[in-house]
Amino acid sequence: MSAEYTFNQLKKDVADGSIDTVLVCQIDMQGRLMGKRFTGTHFVDSAHKETHSCNYVQATDMEMHTVEGYAATSWASGYGDYTMTPDLSTLRRVPWLEATALVLCDVSDHATHSVVAHSPRAILKKQIARLEEHGYRAFMATELEFFLFNQTFESAQQSGYRGLTRSSAYNEDYHILQTTKEEDVMRAIRNGLQGAGIPVENTKGEADAGQAELNVRYADALTMADRHVIAKNACKEIAWQKGKAVTFMAKWNYDAAGNSSHVHQSLWSKDGKTPLFYDPDGRFGMSKLMEHYVAGLLAHSAEITCFLAPYINSYKRFMAGTFAPTKAIWSKDNRTAGFRLCGDHSKGIRIECRVGGADLNPYLAFAALLAAGLDGIEKEMTLEEPYVGDAYGSAADVREIPKTLRAAREAMNGSDMLRKAFGDDVIDHYCRAADWEQEEYDRRVTDWEVARGFERA
Repeated sequence: MSAEYTFNQLKKDVADGSIDTVLVCQIDMQGRLMGKRFTGTHFVDSAHKETHSCNYVQATDMEMHTVEGYAATSWASGYGDYTMTPDLSTLRRVPWLEATALVLCDVSDHATHSVVAHSPRAILKKQIARLEEHGYRAFMATELEFFLFNQTFESAQQSGYRGLTRSSAYNEDYHILQTTKEEDVMRAIRNGLQGAGIPVENTKGEADAGQAELNVRYADALTMADRHVIAKNACKEIAWQKGKAVTFMAKWNYDAAGNSSHVHQSLWSKDGKTPLFYDPDGRFGMSKLMEHYVAGLLAHSAEITCFLAPYINSYKRFMAGTFAPTKAIWSKDNRTAGFRLCGDHSKGIRIECRVGGADLNPYLAFAALLAAGLDGIEKEMTLEEPYVGDAYGSAADVREIPKTLRAAREAMNGSDMLRKAFGDDVIDHYCRAADWEQEEYDRRVTDWEVARGFERA
């Protein structure tokens, strides 16, 4: 939600000329903002009620290719329209763009007026509604990591993404001097987001040269997902304005650290006042409800990984000794585990999922985590003992994170839990997305193959 920026305020701003453009956006499968730029006058006159987009926006790959094989969209059906309905509670000014406001939309079928079930915002809303039926409210937060480069997006592309120089020369984790060198960009990101009604807690250097982390204040699940996608887009736009480039790829370079998006999560009472994960008499301060929830996350960890790591590249981040997890286990304040207990013995107790990369779609990731946790609650699953020690060096029988997209896709496809929670049509839709990603990769010749085999093969 925006910081009390209302439709009435927008009308005043349009009337006095301080706003002349409104970005009307839906969220695509990749978690990107897709939509149109309206004149302020047209938006306040009529477009605030609805606008339209081609339905292929919810069935394309990263390159906006019209992928065949989706049940919901096809050449045979003519690629018709979806209706975009602005959620005016998400309305906000965009300080880093001149005289601009932004609003997020929900998506429905133009002909039937039914919600597009496979649209990311609808998927998350469905799981939030399930929680509400139990009297629960989910609060979440993401830690978003990215690399900052001295090149522009355009010059990086022209060089074939070779010879890029990062904003710092060495590991800048918590490093004040090094982060001062990139403060021109990071200050603009912090202040820009703050001005857009997204409360930023901090930015910091991360665990490699040129790597940064953005921390936004936790919120209810839908608000946090909205904040995440706007923040990610802002980082790219502001870096571009400053003559720089950023990447949120999970693993942009073999020798560099991966980019993660850790997801902190907890359940509260419906009014948001009582922490339901906290029990002062429980193990580490965990309530039985929390134990069941975490047990659900572990039980379904393989099935939900495709929503946390959606691309071929995502799985190249899971390397031992890199602070990216390889084991789907839980542990108390242990960064080698896939799920880390934080805030023990306090009302801020929560579980941090460390599996997701910065390339995830937050709506899909949140929805999958909530569905898995809720299944654990409904079935009163028993939580295993916490892992102690270095999870990278653990025995082979410890539960692992799927090593490839192909394996994660098969786990998702065969998940009765996800099919019940999301619907068969939704799971089939995202299985097709994973299939296409795999098909595209399998037929490509990589630089590594050429360098390795050109002479020696």
